[in-house]
This record gives sequence, structure tokens and C-alpha cells, in this order.
Amino acid sequence: MVLLWSLSLLISTALVSSVARAAVVEHTFNVGNFSISQLCQPPRIITAVNGQLPGPTVYASEGDTVVVHMVNTSPYSMTLHWHGVLQRGTPWADGPAMVTQCPVPPGGNYTYRFTVAGQEGTLWWHAHISFHRATVYGALVIKPRGGVDCYPFSPKPENELLVVLGEWWNANVYDMERMAFLTGIPAPHADAYTINGKPGDFYNCSAPNQTERFEVRQNGTYLLRIINAGMNTPLFFKVARHTLTVVGADACYTKPYTTDVVVVSPGQTVDALMVANAAVGRYYMAASPYDSAIPQGPAFSDTTATAILHYAGTAARRKPILPRRPAVNDTATAHRFLSGMKSLIRPGINPTVPLAVDTRMFVTVGLGVSDCQPDQLLCNRTAPPVFSSSMNNASFVLPKYTSMLEAHYHRASAGVYTRDFPDTPPVVFDYTGDESDNATMQYTGKSTKVKTLRYNATVEMVLQNTRLIAKESHPMHIHGFNFFILALGFGNYDERTAVRRFNLVDPQERNTIAVPTGGWAVIRFVADNPGMWYMHCHFDAHISLGLAMVFEVLDGPTPETSVPPPPADLPRC
Repeated sequence: MVLLWSLSLLISTALVSSVARAAVVEHTFNVGNFSISQLCQPPRIITAVNGQLPGPTVYASEGDTVVVHMVNTSPYSMTLHWHGVLQRGTPWADGPAMVTQCPVPPGGNYTYRFTVAGQEGTLWWHAHISFHRATVYGALVIKPRGGVDCYPFSPKPENELLVVLGEWWNANVYDMERMAFLTGIPAPHADAYTINGKPGDFYNCSAPNQTERFEVRQNGTYLLRIINAGMNTPLFFKVARHTLTVVGADACYTKPYTTDVVVVSPGQTVDALMVANAAVGRYYMAASPYDSAIPQGPAFSDTTATAILHYAGTAARRKPILPRRPAVNDTATAHRFLSGMKSLIRPGINPTVPLAVDTRMFVTVGLGVSDCQPDQLLCNRTAPPVFSSSMNNASFVLPKYTSMLEAHYHRASAGVYTRDFPDTPPVVFDYTGDESDNATMQYTGKSTKVKTLRYNATVEMVLQNTRLIAKESHPMHIHGFNFFILALGFGNYDERTAVRRFNLVDPQERNTIAVPTGGWAVIRFVADNPGMWYMHCHFDAHISLGLAMVFEVLDGPTPETSVPPPPADLPRC
């Protein structure tokens, strides 16, 4: 009897443990109209999820399966992307419109289902069509399976503060994107920056309900989960009279890195510990722009979003202290932060840097010009060419009638994409020199080119910024993979000197890299995830101009290493 009871207890414990290891986190996202008033503007309708800005936070533990039923009650076609989720075995859930799926039409629905295995930290989700991610976004927090005690850093936080940075337009962002495309004239800059959807105290007509507030207790330790969900602007982030210790970036743990300023480009996330060890009072969190363009880029909003860090016991009327913000063009501070982090090595857990390279690519990224496209109906065809952008002089255009993943799966790429994305630029030139900025070098053609990789190939890519139109720090994001950042630098890449600087021991591991303005970066990853994976600049103004390409990763030798059949509810074009 005792033996049977013990066996039953063991089986029950195993079942509980199994459930704990593999929970299902389920949400319904209603993408629809939401009335909101900001910056003295009358209430207007935006597109948002579940009537929230930002949208709901998805919390999961490592290994959980996330199921999100997206119901589109908005007047626009829609997709959702789970930024930084590797989507191993679930490429149909990645979300970029016309790359892995056709959009969900108004009145339609689609269920995104994926597992967050082998990932911990802060990621996020957002619309991946038109400019909708200006208001359709939210956080995705993946916690260790064993809870706070399993964080590989100390001190352990007693609480967390979710800090989602964004950009706000008074205009309708869909109409704005359409007009920018039709005319070939870039869209205007944001009217404000936001923290958790609120602009803060330093904008016209700021109201108490338009400033986010975080309450802390003195000497408490807090984990700040910082996300730049903005459309086009890298941001400096500071907390007055507090230092931060970075412990993670893009859901990858880092060696503790102490700083008084965090720099996040659009798409990037940072996890940082903060000890509330200042005098009891009220302090501003501040997010201000980093304008990396040289000699001059498009206009931007030189303003500051704020939130209030409120110590328990402080009078609510006490004026908060504002941190001194960096100069808008402080590239030295930005580069020091972005190049200063290293991976936290955990033997047996961290992937190691692959040393043998199968595919080497040298890819220029930057702006340029191109002819008006046939669909750009308001484009001035008698004027000089319109703004464009490209990678290796290939300016990317999404297909119109079939998603690229469907064409790949059905082996029907003809008329959808071509497999001739170049490993090197068509012309070798002084990439960052002023004399290279001429009409001949600026011109680029439109195409839908992919780079085909065999399964499990190791790829090394040099990302070289160019001077064409302007030098600028481009945040380059790869879907479906994390990558190692082996080195960063300024000027033209020189392999002879750069290789000696490669960090092959504990380099940063990220999914989005801010390529230094007028400089370069070297990344390396293993193509062990079959499917069609978008690589693009995370400035939405640039991705719509063509600063993108796609990796086509071929199937491996087994069903588990092959693209599975599409789900039954996959939207049709």
C-alpha cells in the first residue's frame, strides 16, 4: 500500500512538474478603434489592442507556449510580429506582412502560436504592416522557469518597472504612410515621445493623467524593462540621481554594466537594475532623442518625454528633479554604451560563438534615390528621383499577392522573389567619404531579392554604413535569429585591423544592432531555423523606402528541421 501511495505521489509530482515546465499562456487581442486625446488635440481614433496604449503585456516563463487570438475589428489590414522570438518550428507565427503571412483583413482573425524556449528577458510585440506599430505595440516578458531566484544576477529585484518608450503623431499614421509612399516625400517627424503611451510634463497642455508614475520605496531594488517601441528615433534614457546596472539586452543576459544613461534604438530592449538609494523625493525618468545623422538628417522632435519616479512618503506636489540629458548628437556616449556590453557566460546554457564561417557577406546599408514606382500615383515624375534606401544597392519591395514563406513552402518563388541578393556591393567605393555622395552612387533599383542559406550554415556579415545622403546609425533587426556582435567601429571596414578586435569569447548577443553612424559592425549567426526571415532597418521610414532583405533558410534533414505546413487559419491574400 505504501509503495502504491509513493508511486502515485511520484506520478502526481511528475505531472505537476510537467505542467509547470510547459504552461500555455493564452490571450485575445482585439485590434480596433480607440479614442484618445493627447497634446491639446481633440479626441481622435487610433488603432490599438484591447483599447490600450501600449497594448497588453504578455507574461510567460521560459518554455511556455504563447497563444494569441488576434481579432481584427479595425478598418485596416493587420499583422502582429513577436519581436525577438526565435519562432523555431513556428515560422508562420512571425508576422511581417507578405514575408511570412498575408495580412488579416478587417473583420478577420488569426491565431499566433509559438513557444518561448531557451529565451529569458524582455521582448515585445508590434504591428508589422504600414506605420501601425506607432500605436499597436506592447511588451513580452519572459521570466525564468524558477522565478526571481533563478535570475543569474544580484541583487534580486523586489519588483519590476515596465518602461515602454514610443513616438506619438497627432496625424493618422496610416494616412501619413500612404501619402509618403504616393508622393515619395518622407513622412513628418513625431509630435512627441512617450513613456508607456504618455508624453509627460514638458509638452504643451501636459496634464497629470498624461505623465506615467512609478512608486518605489527607498533602498528597494527594481528591474527596469526598457523597450524602444518608437518608429524612427534612438533614445537616451536617464533617471535623475540614479545609476543603472544593465543585466540584459534583447532577452540575452549581459555581464553587469553600470551606467547613468541607457541608449536604445528602435527595436532594442534593455534590462537594468536600479537601487532606489536617492533621498526620499520625486525624480524624473527622461527619454530624449539621439540624432545620429551626419551632416544632416530629416527633422526630428527635439523634446523630452518624462515619467515620475515617486518615493513612498513623498508629497505629491513636490517638484520632481530632472536629469541632465545628453546632447542630441552625442555619438560618443551612444557608442560607449552600445559597444560596452558583453554577454554573461553561463557554461552549458549560452550558445558559443561559431569559429568556422561558411558564408561571408559584406553589406552596405544606407539611403539613396530611385525612380518613382508605378503605384506612386502622386510622385512628381518630372523632378529628380525620390528618396529610397537599400542594402548592397538592392532596394527591397514586398510582393503583392503571395507571402514569401508560402512561395518558399510550395516551391513557387517565380514572380514572388529572386535568389540573387548580392554578397557584396556592386561597386567598391569610399563608403563613408563625402566625395562618394553623388547622383551616380545614390541611385538604386527596386527588387525582391533574397539570400539563400543552407541549413546550419554559419554566416558572418559586415554591415557597412554609407555616406550616401547622410551617415546615420541604422538599427538592423533580423527575424528568427539572435546574432553575436563581434566588433563595431567607425569609418570604412578594414578586415586586416578589424579581425584583431573580434570578441570571440563573450560578445553581445542581440536581435537588433545599431550600426555606428558612418561606421560598421560585424555580426555572426548560425542559420539553424528554416524559413523566410526578414532583415531590415527598424526605422519604419527606412524600411518603407526599401532598407531590407530576406534570408531564405533551406530545410534540414529531418521533419523537425523543416518548415511545417501552414496552419489552417493562415490568412489568404
